[in-house]
Amino acid sequence: MYRTGITEEEAKKLYGSKFWEALSYEDRAKFQLFEPLLCMPFKIFHEAVEKTLGRPVYTHEFGYNIEGLRKEIMGEAESLTLEEIINLIPKDKFTIIVYSEDKNGK
Repeated sequence: MYRTGITEEEAKKLYGSKFWEALSYEDRAKFQLFEPLLCMPFKIFHEAVEKTLGRPVYTHEFGYNIEGLRKEIMGEAESLTLEEIINLIPKDKFTIIVYSEDKNGK
């Protein structure tokens, strides 16, 4: 649906060219959100989306809410609440880990 026509070979060439270095965070985010083949390091893409949206973006949002992220970045939708973002995680994948340290750091 959002395919730009880039082949796997072309995506690899783009990745190797570091084309994103000449783009703003917003342009990086918009390009990669609408291109299903990863053309830049995920870390660069993730940072660009967070800087553009001005909020933390959790990695599971890329898998379970990509359409929502696309609409949000285009100004067509508000960001989800933290509760809604957490609820994107499938129940069979949801785990809570409770961690605490005593005053001595143990």
